[in-house]
Amino acid sequence: MRKPLPDQSVDQIFRMARTHKHWRALAVTEQLLREAYALASLGPTSANCCPARFVFVVSRQAKEALRPALRPANVEKTMSAPVTVIIGHDLRFYEHLPRLYPVNPNVRSWYEGKPALIEETAFRNGTLQGAYLMIAARALGLDCGPMSGFDAAMVEALYWPEGNVKANFICNIGYGDDSALHPRAPRFSFEEVCRIV
Repeated sequence: MRKPLPDQSVDQIFRMARTHKHWRALAVTEQLLREAYALASLGPTSANCCPARFVFVVSRQAKEALRPALRPANVEKTMSAPVTVIIGHDLRFYEHLPRLYPVNPNVRSWYEGKPALIEETAFRNGTLQGAYLMIAARALGLDCGPMSGFDAAMVEALYWPEGNVKANFICNIGYGDDSALHPRAPRFSFEEVCRIV
């Protein structure tokens, strides 16, 4: 039986973690981004379909190319973040299933020619993988600022012009400025939104 993580670890990933909008001027290394992806890639997806696609926007030139796609309220927090990752999902994920799910040689046929199922599966599992990336980043000592508020068509044209990858959400990553945080917003209690049946 596995032991629970120490409170300090749980605090870092959940209890003390916050959505950051202001960033300290500290670089995030490529190695750290690779480590975060390596951890996130281990999270479960349906039939190991792994539809998420990530673009890590780091350079000033790349940030400026992204700027026109951002809603005004999201420009400054994105431009000042060390890293902005765009999380998308590949609608042709099923083409890779023979490699990713070798236990069933017919797995590709589950999705081929079924556009509604493809979209549902790609979106759900790509979203999960984006959340795994955030948890991995926090586990490695980074802070996250996930957001919507961008022109998905512009982002897709910029980074995935082939048309098969759809943008889901954006997450700024770096070392957040804790002094700029507002008090944590309320959450529902267990009793309000949960049932045990």
